[in-house]
Amino acid sequence: MSHSNSVSADAERDEAVAAAVAAIERGDPVLVHDAADREGEVDLIYHAADVTPDAVARMRNDAGGLVCVALSHEVCEAFELPFLADELDHPAATDESLGYDERASFSLTVNHRDTYTGITDDDRSLTIRELADVAADPDSVEFAAEFRSPGHVHLLRGAPHGLADREGHTELGLALCKAAGRPPAAVVCEMLDDETGGALSPADARRYADEHGFVYVEGRDLLSLRR
Repeated sequence: MSHSNSVSADAERDEAVAAAVAAIERGDPVLVHDAADREGEVDLIYHAADVTPDAVARMRNDAGGLVCVALSHEVCEAFELPFLADELDHPAATDESLGYDERASFSLTVNHRDTYTGITDDDRSLTIRELADVAADPDSVEFAAEFRSPGHVHLLRGAPHGLADREGHTELGLALCKAAGRPPAAVVCEMLDDETGGALSPADARRYADEHGFVYVEGRDLLSLRR
């Protein structure tokens, strides 16, 4: 690659990252493709504070994957939120067969105590927004006084050193929150293809982003947020 092409590629990467960070700053979702040699999935990512009932409906209908809230390692430690696999006394509770990573990030499933069933768009958005609030100041609340488990919102534990440790959507979403100067609570939901049932292709995800005025970014570009 020539020097000029390299400079151009770096500029495009920086522009894409800046656009993604700006979207999270203003409360818009971002589409993030992790990597072809990892999960090979595109996730729709929001800051948790911006998840309205309409946003939950978009994740249900347009994305179709699991609606999860990624919390930073520090927040999870403050609330003593475990890795779920470590808490389950059952032979199935093992991550050894994962093909894309050493272990899954799943922690507890929760509902906010002010919800009813916890599964409606209103209930899930309330739980998610309340998680953003407690992530902003974990020392100010008792987690069990605000949330109950099991529930309908899946929590994910961020790696201790973020993208330096792990390059999954959990860490990519949290890196965007940090770069945007917002509390460490990112909502991630996989985008699925209605026709095939598989992961939505990056090309189709780009088309969706363009159609709705959202930012699309490659996970490899967001790795620059490690520094």
